[in-house]
Amino acid sequence: MAGHFTIIKKDPNSHARLGRLVTSHGVVETPAFMPVGTQGTVKAVLPRDLREMCCQILLSNTYHLYLRPGHELVRKLGGLHRFMGWDGPILTDSGGYQVFSLGAMRKISEQGAHFQSHLDGSAHLLTPEKAVEIQEALGSDIAMVLDECVGHDAGRKYVRDSTERTVRWAERCQRARSRKDQMMFGIIQGGMFEDLRRWCVATMAPMPFEGFAVGGLGVGEGEELLRSISVFTAGLLPEDRPRYLMGVGKPEDMINAVRAGFDLFDCVIPTRNGRNGTLFTSSGKLSIKRAEFAEDPRPLDEACACYTCRNFSRAYLRHLFIAGEILASELNSLHNLYFYHRLMEKCREGLRAGRAGLWDGEAAYAGP
Repeated sequence: MAGHFTIIKKDPNSHARLGRLVTSHGVVETPAFMPVGTQGTVKAVLPRDLREMCCQILLSNTYHLYLRPGHELVRKLGGLHRFMGWDGPILTDSGGYQVFSLGAMRKISEQGAHFQSHLDGSAHLLTPEKAVEIQEALGSDIAMVLDECVGHDAGRKYVRDSTERTVRWAERCQRARSRKDQMMFGIIQGGMFEDLRRWCVATMAPMPFEGFAVGGLGVGEGEELLRSISVFTAGLLPEDRPRYLMGVGKPEDMINAVRAGFDLFDCVIPTRNGRNGTLFTSSGKLSIKRAEFAEDPRPLDEACACYTCRNFSRAYLRHLFIAGEILASELNSLHNLYFYHRLMEKCREGLRAGRAGLWDGEAAYAGP
């Protein structure tokens, strides 16, 4: 049954859990990482390659697909799965973070988010009802409610008012939904204030959402606050539904979040870093642009079985990057995504085996 979440096993030494989420396009074993395919594509990576690395679920974005090519066109062409050639599960973000990032080009009211397109400056209004309409047209497996993401330095009064509005928007999203085959996750906000986070969870948890996400983190608050707020909030969320930590994707942050009881993650870090020449390995991060790799015959990571590491040397990868070849972005992104998926696989293996730690050699995987 789509929307069903089962906890298979718990770690006796932390709050980590092994789970199984059933969607309309397949099962997701958790904890799991979702590559970001903002505009209906994971940058520089083919869907075929994502399948081969055992990617379970992708993320796309309401804001971007609404502006281009338009949700009605995607609906006309058979929905987002057919449009992008991906037959596995898809989660669509509601666009709240993208609106937040527009800064002076947007204004928030009770009605919704008024913003100017970053493409042509045209004016738009994204209401909770519109966010649901767009995501239902896209046909994603998991839709997110419209929320307001606030800056880490926002004052308490603004954060309180914003959080209360986010809850009202969530109620409107619930009333607007009509697809039986699409799950919807509520989003917990509250800034850096624990009492507001607690209130948001207490108010939203009784609503019939199939899962809950924690938003408003990874926005410049620093490692200490990121960890403390995420751990605090995870402990308040209903245990019988999946927990999604939005936009947090440094390997060490994900591991801490798995221990705190989160199940799903997304971030642009693996693909963006790959395009910029930064690679994740079992020995820590590596910058392939450095001159020391110009004649290095070794693979990026001798412990890695991805296509890039099986077939190419560090010297060749550095050459591609220095030459500005498109293939550099593809091979680097492929490796980083493989690393992230293997990281989550190691977590699941450790939980399944009941080891004291989530996996062997976890410090090396976390990197420097």
